[in-house]
Amino acid sequence: MTWRPQYRCSKFRHVFGKAATKESCFDGVPITCSVQDNNFCAVNPRFLAVITECAGGGAFLVLSIHHTGKVDPHQPRISGHRGNVLDIKWNPFNDYCIASCSEDTTVKVWEIPPHGVLKNLTAPWKELQGHSRRVGLIEWHPTANNILFSTAYDYQVMIWNLDCPEQVIKNPVRTISHHTDVVLSMSFNTEGSLLATTCKDKKVRLIEPRSGNLQQETNCKTHKASKVLFLGNLKMLFTSGTSRYNDRQFALWDQDDLSVPLSQENLDGSSGVLFPFFDPDTHMLYLAGKGDGNMRYYEISSEKPYIHFLTEYRSNLPQKGLGVMPKRGLDVSTCEVFRFYKLVTIKSLIEPLSMIVPRRSESYQEDIYPMTAGNKPALSAEEWLSGIDKGPVLMSLKPGSQVPESYSEMMKGRQNSLDTRRSHSRPGMLQLSYIQDQVGTKEGKEDGGNTEDDRSRTPVSNGEDLELCTPPRTENELRMKFYKQQEEIRRLRELLNQRDVRVKQLELEIKNVKNFQPRLN
Repeated sequence: MTWRPQYRCSKFRHVFGKAATKESCFDGVPITCSVQDNNFCAVNPRFLAVITECAGGGAFLVLSIHHTGKVDPHQPRISGHRGNVLDIKWNPFNDYCIASCSEDTTVKVWEIPPHGVLKNLTAPWKELQGHSRRVGLIEWHPTANNILFSTAYDYQVMIWNLDCPEQVIKNPVRTISHHTDVVLSMSFNTEGSLLATTCKDKKVRLIEPRSGNLQQETNCKTHKASKVLFLGNLKMLFTSGTSRYNDRQFALWDQDDLSVPLSQENLDGSSGVLFPFFDPDTHMLYLAGKGDGNMRYYEISSEKPYIHFLTEYRSNLPQKGLGVMPKRGLDVSTCEVFRFYKLVTIKSLIEPLSMIVPRRSESYQEDIYPMTAGNKPALSAEEWLSGIDKGPVLMSLKPGSQVPESYSEMMKGRQNSLDTRRSHSRPGMLQLSYIQDQVGTKEGKEDGGNTEDDRSRTPVSNGEDLELCTPPRTENELRMKFYKQQEEIRRLRELLNQRDVRVKQLELEIKNVKNFQPRLN
Protein backbone atom coordinates (compact mmCIF):
# COMPACT_ATOMS: atom_id res chain seq x y z
CA MET A 1 0.00 0.00 0.00
CA THR A 2 1.52 3.31 -1.11
CA TRP A 3 1.60 6.33 1.19
CA ARG A 4 -0.16 9.43 -0.06
CA PRO A 5 0.19 12.84 1.58
CA GLN A 6 -3.00 14.37 2.91
CA TYR A 7 -3.65 17.76 1.32
CA ARG A 8 -6.49 19.93 2.50
CA CYS A 9 -8.47 21.54 -0.29
CA SER A 10 -8.72 25.33 0.14
CA LYS A 11 -9.27 28.20 -2.27
CA PHE A 12 -7.01 30.38 -0.07
CA ARG A 13 -4.06 28.02 0.00
CA HIS A 14 -2.00 30.17 -2.39
CA VAL A 15 -2.82 33.61 -1.01
CA PHE A 16 0.25 35.84 -1.22
CA GLY A 17 1.20 39.26 0.15
CA LYS A 18 2.03 42.05 -2.28
CA ALA A 19 3.70 45.19 -0.91
CA ALA A 20 2.94 48.49 -2.62
CA THR A 21 5.54 50.35 -4.66
CA LYS A 22 7.39 53.29 -3.13
CA GLU A 23 5.15 55.72 -5.01
CA SER A 24 2.03 54.16 -3.41
CA CYS A 25 3.39 54.43 0.15
CA PHE A 26 3.10 57.33 2.60
CA ASP A 27 6.64 58.58 3.15
CA GLY A 28 8.00 60.98 5.78
CA VAL A 29 5.36 60.26 8.45
CA PRO A 30 6.63 60.98 12.01
CA ILE A 31 5.18 57.82 13.56
CA THR A 32 4.80 57.85 17.35
CA CYS A 33 7.49 56.31 19.55
CA SER A 34 4.93 55.21 22.18
CA VAL A 35 5.48 51.76 23.71
CA GLN A 36 1.72 51.09 24.02
CA ASP A 37 0.73 47.76 22.45
CA ASN A 38 -1.77 49.27 20.01
CA ASN A 39 -1.85 49.57 16.23
CA PHE A 40 -1.47 53.41 16.16
CA CYS A 41 -3.19 53.45 12.77
CA ALA A 42 -6.80 53.43 11.52
CA VAL A 43 -8.02 53.23 7.92
CA ASN A 44 -11.29 53.59 6.00
CA PRO A 45 -11.97 53.90 2.24
CA ARG A 46 -11.47 57.69 2.37
CA PHE A 47 -8.83 58.48 4.99
CA LEU A 48 -5.80 57.08 6.80
CA ALA A 49 -5.16 58.22 10.38
CA VAL A 50 -1.87 57.66 12.20
CA ILE A 51 -0.66 58.75 15.64
CA THR A 52 2.42 60.95 15.34
CA GLU A 53 5.30 61.98 17.56
CA CYS A 54 5.00 65.55 18.77
CA ALA A 55 6.12 67.77 21.64
CA GLY A 56 3.56 69.16 24.08
CA GLY A 57 0.32 67.19 24.05
CA GLY A 58 -0.77 64.54 21.60
CA ALA A 59 -1.66 64.64 17.91
CA PHE A 60 -2.48 62.44 14.95
CA LEU A 61 -2.54 62.89 11.19
CA VAL A 62 -5.50 62.30 8.88
CA LEU A 63 -4.43 61.82 5.25
CA SER A 64 -6.47 61.20 2.12
CA ILE A 65 -6.15 57.54 1.18
CA HIS A 66 -5.52 58.47 -2.48
CA HIS A 67 -2.77 61.06 -1.98
CA THR A 68 0.31 58.92 -1.48
CA GLY A 69 3.97 59.84 -1.69
CA LYS A 70 5.93 62.29 0.43
CA VAL A 71 3.90 63.76 3.30
CA ASP A 72 4.32 67.47 3.95
CA PRO A 73 6.21 67.91 7.27
CA HIS A 74 3.85 70.82 8.04
CA GLN A 75 0.72 68.78 7.31
CA PRO A 76 -2.15 69.99 9.59
CA ARG A 77 -2.92 67.65 12.48
CA ILE A 78 -5.65 66.93 14.96
CA SER A 79 -4.08 68.19 18.18
CA GLY A 80 -6.74 68.71 20.82
CA HIS A 81 -5.37 66.35 23.49
CA ARG A 82 -3.15 67.55 26.33
CA GLY A 83 -1.37 64.18 26.60
CA ASN A 84 -0.03 61.57 24.19
CA VAL A 85 -2.68 59.93 22.00
CA LEU A 86 -2.76 56.16 22.64
CA ASP A 87 -5.47 54.82 20.32
CA ILE A 88 -7.62 55.97 17.37
CA LYS A 89 -10.61 54.28 15.70
CA TRP A 90 -12.84 55.30 12.76
CA ASN A 91 -16.60 55.13 13.16
CA PRO A 92 -17.63 52.06 11.09
CA PHE A 93 -20.79 53.86 9.91
CA ASN A 94 -19.35 57.31 9.18
CA ASP A 95 -16.12 57.74 7.24
CA TYR A 96 -15.81 61.33 8.48
CA CYS A 97 -15.94 60.56 12.21
CA ILE A 98 -12.97 59.34 14.30
CA ALA A 99 -12.48 58.77 18.03
CA SER A 100 -9.20 59.14 19.94
CA CYS A 101 -8.11 58.48 23.52
CA SER A 102 -5.17 59.91 25.40
CA GLU A 103 -3.06 60.04 28.52
CA ASP A 104 -5.04 63.15 29.54
CA THR A 105 -7.86 60.73 30.70
CA THR A 106 -10.30 61.87 27.98
CA VAL A 107 -11.85 60.37 24.86
CA LYS A 108 -12.60 62.79 22.02
CA VAL A 109 -14.67 62.32 18.89
CA TRP A 110 -13.79 64.40 15.83
CA GLU A 111 -15.58 65.37 12.62
CA ILE A 112 -13.28 65.41 9.59
CA PRO A 113 -14.11 67.95 6.83
CA PRO A 114 -15.14 66.35 3.52
CA HIS A 115 -11.98 67.46 1.71
CA GLY A 116 -9.52 66.54 4.44
CA VAL A 117 -7.85 68.36 7.31
CA LEU A 118 -6.82 71.76 5.97
CA LYS A 119 -6.08 73.37 9.33
CA ASN A 120 -5.03 72.09 12.76
CA LEU A 121 -8.15 70.83 14.55
CA THR A 122 -8.40 71.47 18.28
CA ALA A 123 -12.18 71.52 18.91
CA PRO A 124 -13.77 68.03 19.04
CA TRP A 125 -17.38 67.20 18.24
CA LYS A 126 -17.74 65.30 21.54
CA GLU A 127 -15.54 65.04 24.62
CA LEU A 128 -16.01 62.10 27.01
CA GLN A 129 -14.86 62.65 30.60
CA GLY A 130 -15.26 59.82 33.07
CA HIS A 131 -11.98 57.95 33.51
CA SER A 132 -9.62 58.85 36.32
CA ARG A 133 -6.44 57.61 34.64
CA ARG A 134 -5.06 57.49 31.10
CA VAL A 135 -7.33 55.87 28.51
CA GLY A 136 -5.52 53.17 26.55
CA LEU A 137 -8.12 51.54 24.30
CA ILE A 138 -11.37 52.39 22.48
CA GLU A 139 -13.77 50.33 20.34
CA TRP A 140 -16.94 51.17 18.38
CA HIS A 141 -19.95 48.89 18.65
CA PRO A 142 -20.15 46.76 15.45
CA THR A 143 -23.91 47.16 14.74
CA ALA A 144 -25.29 50.04 16.86
CA ASN A 145 -24.75 53.62 15.78
CA ASN A 146 -22.82 56.05 18.01
CA ILE A 147 -22.05 53.56 20.82
CA LEU A 148 -18.41 53.76 21.94
CA PHE A 149 -16.51 51.64 24.48
CA SER A 150 -13.40 52.87 26.30
CA THR A 151 -11.08 51.33 28.87
CA ALA A 152 -8.37 52.98 30.96
CA TYR A 153 -5.70 52.35 33.57
CA ASP A 154 -8.38 52.74 36.25
CA TYR A 155 -9.45 49.15 35.25
CA GLN A 156 -12.92 50.35 34.15
CA VAL A 157 -14.71 49.71 30.84
CA MET A 158 -17.16 52.53 30.05
CA ILE A 159 -19.97 52.59 27.48
CA TRP A 160 -20.84 55.97 25.94
CA ASN A 161 -23.92 57.08 23.99
CA LEU A 162 -22.90 59.84 21.56
CA ASP A 163 -26.48 60.64 20.52
CA CYS A 164 -27.02 62.90 23.53
CA PRO A 165 -27.03 66.68 22.81
CA GLU A 166 -24.22 67.62 25.23
CA GLN A 167 -20.83 68.45 23.77
CA VAL A 168 -19.04 67.30 26.95
CA ILE A 169 -20.36 63.96 28.27
CA LYS A 170 -19.38 63.13 31.84
CA ASN A 171 -21.68 60.18 32.62
CA PRO A 172 -21.35 56.90 30.69
CA VAL A 173 -24.47 54.77 30.24
CA ARG A 174 -22.69 51.78 31.84
CA THR A 175 -19.45 51.12 33.72
CA ILE A 176 -18.05 47.56 33.83
CA SER A 177 -15.82 46.90 36.86
CA HIS A 178 -14.92 43.20 36.73
CA HIS A 179 -11.23 43.68 35.92
CA THR A 180 -8.49 43.67 38.55
CA ASP A 181 -5.80 45.11 36.28
CA VAL A 182 -5.33 46.95 32.98
CA VAL A 183 -7.50 45.75 30.07
CA LEU A 184 -5.26 44.85 27.13
CA SER A 185 -7.81 44.25 24.35
CA MET A 186 -11.54 44.14 23.58
CA SER A 187 -13.53 42.30 20.91
CA PHE A 188 -17.23 41.96 20.02
CA ASN A 189 -19.15 39.08 18.55
CA THR A 190 -20.96 39.61 15.24
CA GLU A 191 -24.14 41.03 16.80
CA GLY A 192 -22.34 43.03 19.47
CA SER A 193 -24.23 41.23 22.26
CA LEU A 194 -21.04 39.85 23.87
CA LEU A 195 -17.77 41.53 24.78
CA ALA A 196 -14.53 39.56 25.24
CA THR A 197 -11.60 41.17 27.06
CA THR A 198 -8.05 40.25 28.00
CA CYS A 199 -6.48 41.66 31.12
CA LYS A 200 -3.02 41.99 32.63
CA ASP A 201 -4.14 39.50 35.30
CA LYS A 202 -3.81 36.84 32.51
CA LYS A 203 -7.56 36.11 32.35
CA VAL A 204 -9.99 36.22 29.41
CA ARG A 205 -13.47 37.42 30.34
CA LEU A 206 -16.76 37.14 28.46
CA ILE A 207 -19.16 39.96 29.41
CA GLU A 208 -22.72 40.94 28.49
CA PRO A 209 -22.07 44.66 27.83
CA ARG A 210 -25.54 46.14 28.36
CA SER A 211 -26.04 44.67 31.83
CA GLY A 212 -22.32 44.43 32.67
CA ASN A 213 -22.77 40.81 33.86
CA LEU A 214 -19.71 38.55 33.77
CA GLN A 215 -20.66 35.35 31.94
CA GLN A 216 -17.38 33.41 31.81
CA GLU A 217 -13.76 33.69 32.87
CA THR A 218 -10.67 31.64 32.03
CA ASN A 219 -8.35 30.18 34.64
CA CYS A 220 -5.78 28.62 32.31
CA LYS A 221 -2.29 28.55 33.90
CA THR A 222 -0.40 27.64 30.72
CA HIS A 223 -1.49 30.59 28.56
CA LYS A 224 -1.15 34.31 29.32
CA ALA A 225 -3.41 36.08 26.81
CA SER A 226 -2.72 39.63 25.62
CA LYS A 227 -5.05 39.95 22.59
CA VAL A 228 -8.47 38.40 21.97
CA LEU A 229 -10.72 38.08 18.92
CA PHE A 230 -14.19 36.69 18.27
CA LEU A 231 -14.01 34.44 15.20
CA GLY A 232 -17.17 35.58 13.42
CA ASN A 233 -20.05 33.10 13.54
CA LEU A 234 -17.83 30.12 14.44
CA LYS A 235 -18.65 30.54 18.18
CA MET A 236 -14.96 30.50 19.01
CA LEU A 237 -12.45 32.89 20.57
CA PHE A 238 -8.84 33.33 19.51
CA THR A 239 -6.21 34.65 21.91
CA SER A 240 -2.53 35.46 21.39
CA GLY A 241 -0.04 35.80 24.20
CA THR A 242 2.76 33.87 25.87
CA SER A 243 3.30 30.50 27.51
CA ARG A 244 4.59 29.98 31.04
CA TYR A 245 8.11 29.93 29.53
CA ASN A 246 7.52 33.25 27.72
CA ASP A 247 7.30 31.69 24.26
CA ARG A 248 4.84 33.42 21.94
CA GLN A 249 1.70 31.34 21.82
CA PHE A 250 -1.87 31.36 20.54
CA ALA A 251 -4.93 29.47 21.74
CA LEU A 252 -8.42 28.69 20.43
CA TRP A 253 -11.41 28.59 22.83
CA ASP A 254 -14.98 27.41 22.70
CA GLN A 255 -17.21 30.42 23.28
CA ASP A 256 -19.52 28.39 25.55
CA ASP A 257 -16.72 26.82 27.62
CA LEU A 258 -13.62 28.80 28.52
CA SER A 259 -12.28 26.28 31.02
CA VAL A 260 -9.85 24.56 28.62
CA PRO A 261 -8.59 25.75 25.20
CA LEU A 262 -9.59 23.73 22.14
CA SER A 263 -6.16 24.18 20.60
CA GLN A 264 -2.87 25.68 21.71
CA GLU A 265 0.39 26.21 19.80
CA ASN A 266 3.75 27.80 20.51
CA LEU A 267 5.29 29.94 17.76
CA ASP A 268 8.72 31.26 18.72
CA GLY A 269 10.70 32.94 21.47
CA SER A 270 10.41 36.54 20.27
CA SER A 271 9.23 39.21 22.69
CA GLY A 272 6.97 41.33 20.44
CA VAL A 273 3.22 41.25 21.02
CA LEU A 274 1.23 39.24 18.45
CA PHE A 275 -1.56 41.20 16.72
CA PRO A 276 -4.32 38.91 15.38
CA PHE A 277 -6.65 39.96 12.53
CA PHE A 278 -9.61 37.87 11.38
CA ASP A 279 -11.60 38.01 8.15
CA PRO A 280 -15.08 36.54 8.86
CA ASP A 281 -15.87 36.30 5.12
CA THR A 282 -12.95 34.04 4.19
CA HIS A 283 -12.29 32.62 7.71
CA MET A 284 -8.65 33.62 7.33
CA LEU A 285 -6.61 34.64 10.37
CA TYR A 286 -3.49 36.82 10.13
CA LEU A 287 -0.82 36.97 12.85
CA ALA A 288 1.68 39.83 12.87
CA GLY A 289 4.22 40.40 15.63
CA LYS A 290 5.27 43.83 16.84
CA GLY A 291 8.83 44.38 15.62
CA ASP A 292 8.61 41.45 13.17
CA GLY A 293 8.93 41.70 9.41
CA ASN A 294 6.96 38.54 8.69
CA MET A 295 3.23 37.79 8.87
CA ARG A 296 1.67 34.33 9.22
CA TYR A 297 -1.79 33.48 7.98
CA TYR A 298 -4.10 30.59 8.76
CA GLU A 299 -7.53 29.29 7.84
CA ILE A 300 -10.01 28.54 10.63
CA SER A 301 -12.54 25.69 10.42
CA SER A 302 -15.25 24.48 12.78
CA GLU A 303 -13.79 20.94 12.93
CA LYS A 304 -10.54 19.59 14.32
CA PRO A 305 -7.73 20.59 14.09
CA TYR A 306 -9.60 23.95 13.78
CA ILE A 307 -6.62 26.02 12.64
CA HIS A 308 -4.68 25.32 9.41
CA PHE A 309 -1.43 27.07 8.53
CA LEU A 310 -1.44 28.46 4.97
CA THR A 311 1.82 30.32 4.41
CA GLU A 312 3.91 33.26 5.57
CA TYR A 313 4.69 36.70 4.17
CA ARG A 314 8.28 37.77 4.79
CA SER A 315 9.79 41.24 4.75
CA ASN A 316 12.94 42.84 6.13
CA LEU A 317 11.00 45.92 7.35
CA PRO A 318 9.78 45.55 10.96
CA GLN A 319 6.25 46.76 11.74
CA LYS A 320 5.31 48.85 14.78
CA GLY A 321 1.58 48.62 14.09
CA LEU A 322 -0.92 47.76 11.38
CA GLY A 323 -4.05 49.42 10.06
CA VAL A 324 -6.72 47.36 8.28
CA MET A 325 -8.86 48.55 5.37
CA PRO A 326 -12.57 47.60 5.66
CA LYS A 327 -13.74 45.09 3.05
CA ARG A 328 -15.73 47.75 1.16
CA GLY A 329 -12.46 49.56 0.39
CA LEU A 330 -10.67 46.62 -1.28
CA ASP A 331 -9.82 46.31 -4.97
CA VAL A 332 -11.96 43.36 -6.10
CA SER A 333 -10.61 43.55 -9.66
CA THR A 334 -7.24 42.20 -8.45
CA CYS A 335 -8.84 39.57 -6.11
CA GLU A 336 -7.61 41.46 -3.04
CA VAL A 337 -9.12 39.87 0.09
CA PHE A 338 -7.34 41.88 2.82
CA ARG A 339 -5.20 44.99 3.01
CA PHE A 340 -2.86 46.13 5.76
CA TYR A 341 -1.19 49.49 6.24
CA LYS A 342 2.15 48.70 7.82
CA LEU A 343 3.87 51.27 10.05
CA VAL A 344 7.64 51.15 9.50
CA THR A 345 9.15 53.45 12.13
CA ILE A 346 12.78 53.12 11.06
CA LYS A 347 11.93 54.61 7.64
CA SER A 348 9.02 56.88 8.68
CA LEU A 349 6.98 54.92 6.15
CA ILE A 350 3.43 53.58 5.89
CA GLU A 351 3.41 50.70 3.43
CA PRO A 352 0.16 49.20 2.03
CA LEU A 353 0.27 45.41 1.94
CA SER A 354 -2.37 43.56 -0.09
CA MET A 355 -3.33 39.91 0.38
CA ILE A 356 -4.30 38.53 -3.02
CA VAL A 357 -5.91 35.28 -4.17
CA PRO A 358 -4.24 34.36 -7.49
CA ARG A 359 -6.91 34.00 -10.21
CA ARG A 360 -6.53 34.04 -13.98
CA SER A 361 -9.96 35.47 -14.68
CA GLU A 362 -10.38 39.24 -14.42
CA SER A 363 -14.13 39.02 -13.75
CA TYR A 364 -15.71 39.45 -10.31
CA GLN A 365 -15.05 36.37 -8.14
CA GLU A 366 -18.24 35.80 -6.14
CA ASP A 367 -16.87 32.77 -4.27
CA ILE A 368 -14.22 34.83 -2.45
CA TYR A 369 -16.44 37.91 -1.94
CA PRO A 370 -19.60 36.88 -0.09
CA MET A 371 -21.98 39.46 1.35
CA THR A 372 -20.06 41.43 3.95
CA ALA A 373 -20.76 43.97 6.70
CA GLY A 374 -21.49 47.39 5.20
CA ASN A 375 -21.45 50.95 6.49
CA LYS A 376 -25.12 51.08 7.54
CA PRO A 377 -25.94 50.65 11.25
CA ALA A 378 -28.43 47.91 12.08
CA LEU A 379 -29.59 49.69 15.25
CA SER A 380 -29.74 53.14 16.75
CA ALA A 381 -28.08 53.74 20.12
CA GLU A 382 -31.44 53.84 21.90
CA GLU A 383 -32.58 50.56 20.32
CA TRP A 384 -29.43 48.79 21.41
CA LEU A 385 -29.62 50.18 24.95
CA SER A 386 -33.24 49.03 25.17
CA GLY A 387 -32.15 45.39 24.66
CA ILE A 388 -32.43 44.77 20.92
CA ASP A 389 -29.69 42.78 19.12
CA LYS A 390 -29.27 42.58 15.35
CA GLY A 391 -26.59 41.33 13.02
CA PRO A 392 -24.76 43.74 10.69
CA VAL A 393 -26.41 45.11 7.55
CA LEU A 394 -24.76 43.24 4.68
CA MET A 395 -23.65 44.60 1.33
CA SER A 396 -22.23 43.17 -1.88
CA LEU A 397 -18.74 44.10 -3.09
CA LYS A 398 -19.68 43.59 -6.73
CA PRO A 399 -18.87 46.75 -8.73
CA GLY A 400 -21.98 48.81 -9.40
CA SER A 401 -24.10 47.13 -6.74
CA GLN A 402 -23.51 49.90 -4.17
CA VAL A 403 -23.57 53.66 -4.73
CA PRO A 404 -21.01 55.43 -2.49
CA GLU A 405 -22.53 57.91 -0.06
CA SER A 406 -21.73 61.59 -0.22
CA TYR A 407 -20.58 63.54 2.78
CA SER A 408 -23.96 65.24 3.18
CA GLU A 409 -25.73 61.86 3.30
CA MET A 410 -23.34 60.51 5.93
CA MET A 411 -23.77 63.57 8.13
CA LYS A 412 -27.56 63.69 7.67
CA GLY A 413 -29.38 64.02 10.99
CA ARG A 414 -26.27 65.28 12.77
CA GLN A 415 -27.14 68.52 14.60
CA ASN A 416 -23.58 69.74 14.99
CA SER A 417 -22.52 70.10 11.36
CA LEU A 418 -19.06 71.17 10.27
CA ASP A 419 -18.43 74.93 10.61
CA THR A 420 -15.96 77.30 9.07
CA ARG A 421 -13.48 77.20 11.94
CA ARG A 422 -11.93 74.06 10.39
CA SER A 423 -11.91 74.96 6.75
CA HIS A 424 -9.40 77.62 5.63
CA SER A 425 -5.74 76.70 5.38
CA ARG A 426 -2.86 75.91 3.10
CA PRO A 427 -3.08 75.82 -0.70
CA GLY A 428 -3.22 72.56 -2.58
CA MET A 429 -5.48 70.22 -4.47
CA LEU A 430 -7.74 69.50 -1.50
CA GLN A 431 -8.17 73.16 -0.68
CA LEU A 432 -8.94 73.96 -4.35
CA SER A 433 -11.78 71.46 -4.47
CA TYR A 434 -13.04 72.73 -1.11
CA ILE A 435 -13.06 76.39 -2.30
CA GLN A 436 -14.84 75.42 -5.52
CA ASP A 437 -17.41 73.50 -3.52
CA GLN A 438 -17.97 76.51 -1.24
CA VAL A 439 -18.31 78.87 -4.24
CA GLY A 440 -20.89 76.52 -5.76
CA THR A 441 -22.82 76.49 -2.49
CA LYS A 442 -22.88 80.30 -2.29
CA GLU A 443 -24.09 80.60 -5.88
CA GLY A 444 -26.80 78.07 -5.12
CA LYS A 445 -27.98 80.13 -2.16
CA GLU A 446 -28.12 83.29 -4.28
CA ASP A 447 -30.05 81.66 -7.13
CA GLY A 448 -32.29 79.65 -4.85
CA GLY A 449 -32.87 77.14 -7.62
CA ASN A 450 -30.12 74.60 -7.04
CA THR A 451 -30.95 71.30 -5.42
CA GLU A 452 -28.98 69.45 -2.73
CA ASP A 453 -27.55 67.14 -5.40
CA ASP A 454 -26.10 70.13 -7.28
CA ARG A 455 -24.32 71.38 -4.16
CA SER A 456 -22.81 67.99 -3.30
CA ARG A 457 -21.14 67.40 -6.65
CA THR A 458 -17.38 66.93 -6.60
CA PRO A 459 -15.36 69.39 -8.76
CA VAL A 460 -13.94 67.80 -11.90
CA SER A 461 -10.87 68.97 -13.84
CA ASN A 462 -9.39 67.38 -16.97
CA GLY A 463 -12.11 64.75 -16.73
CA GLU A 464 -10.79 63.66 -13.30
CA ASP A 465 -12.25 63.90 -9.82
CA LEU A 466 -10.09 66.37 -7.89
CA GLU A 467 -10.76 64.56 -4.63
CA LEU A 468 -9.79 61.12 -5.96
CA CYS A 469 -7.05 61.80 -8.54
CA THR A 470 -3.53 60.93 -7.38
CA PRO A 471 -0.42 63.02 -7.99
CA PRO A 472 1.86 61.85 -10.82
CA ARG A 473 4.22 59.09 -9.71
CA THR A 474 6.60 58.85 -12.67
CA GLU A 475 8.20 61.29 -15.09
CA ASN A 476 6.00 59.98 -17.90
CA GLU A 477 2.83 60.56 -15.87
CA LEU A 478 4.03 64.07 -14.98
CA ARG A 479 4.64 64.82 -18.66
CA MET A 480 1.18 63.55 -19.61
CA LYS A 481 -0.42 65.66 -16.86
CA PHE A 482 1.51 68.70 -18.14
CA TYR A 483 0.38 68.17 -21.75
CA LYS A 484 -3.19 67.66 -20.62
CA GLN A 485 -3.08 70.85 -18.58
CA GLN A 486 -1.57 72.79 -21.50
CA GLU A 487 -4.34 71.51 -23.76
CA GLU A 488 -6.97 72.63 -21.29
CA ILE A 489 -5.36 76.10 -21.02
CA ARG A 490 -5.31 76.39 -24.83
CA ARG A 491 -8.96 75.35 -25.04
CA LEU A 492 -9.96 77.88 -22.39
CA ARG A 493 -8.08 80.66 -24.23
CA GLU A 494 -9.91 79.83 -27.46
CA LEU A 495 -13.18 79.90 -25.56
CA LEU A 496 -12.34 83.31 -24.08
CA ASN A 497 -11.42 84.67 -27.51
CA GLN A 498 -14.73 83.45 -28.91
CA ARG A 499 -16.56 85.11 -26.02
CA ASP A 500 -14.67 88.38 -26.67
CA VAL A 501 -15.63 88.28 -30.36
CA ARG A 502 -19.25 87.57 -29.46
CA VAL A 503 -19.29 90.47 -26.96
CA LYS A 504 -17.98 92.87 -29.64
CA GLN A 505 -20.61 91.66 -32.10
CA LEU A 506 -23.36 92.28 -29.58
CA GLU A 507 -21.99 95.75 -28.80
CA LEU A 508 -22.06 96.64 -32.52
CA GLU A 509 -25.62 95.35 -32.87
CA ILE A 510 -26.75 97.43 -29.88
CA LYS A 511 -25.05 100.51 -31.35
CA ASN A 512 -26.72 99.96 -34.74
CA VAL A 513 -30.11 99.59 -33.09
CA LYS A 514 -29.63 102.86 -31.16
CA ASN A 515 -28.56 104.69 -34.35
CA PHE A 516 -31.53 103.33 -36.29
CA GLN A 517 -34.17 104.41 -33.74
CA PRO A 518 -33.71 108.25 -34.21
CA ARG A 519 -34.21 107.89 -37.99
CA LEU A 520 -37.56 106.24 -37.40
CA ASN A 521 -38.62 109.09 -35.12
